[in-house]
Amino acid sequence: MNYITSEWNGFKRLDFTFNGRNAILVCPKEATPEKKWLYKIEYFDAFPVFETEMLKRGYFVAGLSNKSRLSPEEDTDMRPLFCQFLKKEFSLNDKCLPVGMSCGGMQAVYFAAKYPEYVAALYLDAPVLNLLSWPLGLGECKFPSVAEFEKDIGISVSNMLNYRNHPIDQKEALLKSNIPIFLVCGDSDRVVPYSENGKILSDYFKKNNGNLTEILKHDCDHHPHGLADPTPLIEFTEKYY
Repeated sequence: MNYITSEWNGFKRLDFTFNGRNAILVCPKEATPEKKWLYKIEYFDAFPVFETEMLKRGYFVAGLSNKSRLSPEEDTDMRPLFCQFLKKEFSLNDKCLPVGMSCGGMQAVYFAAKYPEYVAALYLDAPVLNLLSWPLGLGECKFPSVAEFEKDIGISVSNMLNYRNHPIDQKEALLKSNIPIFLVCGDSDRVVPYSENGKILSDYFKKNNGNLTEILKHDCDHHPHGLADPTPLIEFTEKYY
């Protein structure tokens, strides 16, 4: 395996190829004994405050390129193989904490629902959970991406009316697996409206006594992701992973 070494926010970064995909592993200066790690599902360099803070606390941060940000099944099925590789090659923990921002949230939910044995907890930030909302724009979304969805996923808008495999349709599986979730959303999100996405997950977990911690940011649009003070998220991570 050939690794290209560089620096990422003050930490050692390794770039390499895994199964024909670009992969990244950022290493802490002193790892936790269990070699815990975050899996930045999409937009690896975006809003990295939380990941940088966890690197300081000994967590690794990994990423793997996707065929599409819209989560085709082949991307979901590649994730456990990547986890297995990181365990074998770097002795990383059996489980990870996926960091899912926007489309990454959709991808993280599909992954956790199908392969819960690889997931310790979930951090979802303004996640895409209802495909009719975004990318299809059939509700309050102001910035749909219909052509991208039809091209990458291969399903027409008319066929989506009877579709039953949205990210939000995985909520029962997430609850059954007892995976703790940290949910961050903006109450004024015009891209991935909270009422059509995050709120549905939040309401379901509250109704069923699920383990979900939520922070709803007042007057916040889709960006910025993350928290100005990531302390609650750090405490959540260290409590459940």
